[in-house]
Amino acid sequence: MISNSWPGTVLAGILMLTSFSVVAQSPTADSVADPAAAQEADQADDHAAAWAAVEAIWVAEESGNAGWVEEMLSADFMGWPKNSPAPRSKASVRLWNRFDQQQASGITHELYPLSIVVHGDMAVVHYLYTNAVQTRDKKTNVSSGRYTDVLVRDGAAWKFISWHGGATE
Repeated sequence: MISNSWPGTVLAGILMLTSFSVVAQSPTADSVADPAAAQEADQADDHAAAWAAVEAIWVAEESGNAGWVEEMLSADFMGWPKNSPAPRSKASVRLWNRFDQQQASGITHELYPLSIVVHGDMAVVHYLYTNAVQTRDKKTNVSSGRYTDVLVRDGAAWKFISWHGGATE
């Protein structure tokens, strides 16, 4: 006996074609990327890299590595810490960093990021800190304050071009 099942066959065919069409249109890793998502990922990478540069400079200072001045400050650096009567150049930072390292050594620090803005090849990082050092006479000094660091992209690295801040009174 022959049954008339053509409506079921047609329905099954439509369902199969529809599911193939959906699969063919589903995005994959190899398909066209979402430009907004790619831009967000790049921005997240830039934020992370700028923050890593801030953390690295504090770690280098705490460990007594004076090489951070040459490695991490741009050639045209000009920053103004609160304890300075005027902005300091890279050479001035080098001089005062040497002096400070003769007076005290780092014990520990903690950084509290507040905001990071990346605009092209420039980043502005606002944060709070707490820092502990041991002086030559074996006293421990703890200070807290805030900084705004301005960094510029130099190849694949972020370098400091300016900063302002210091201990809060």
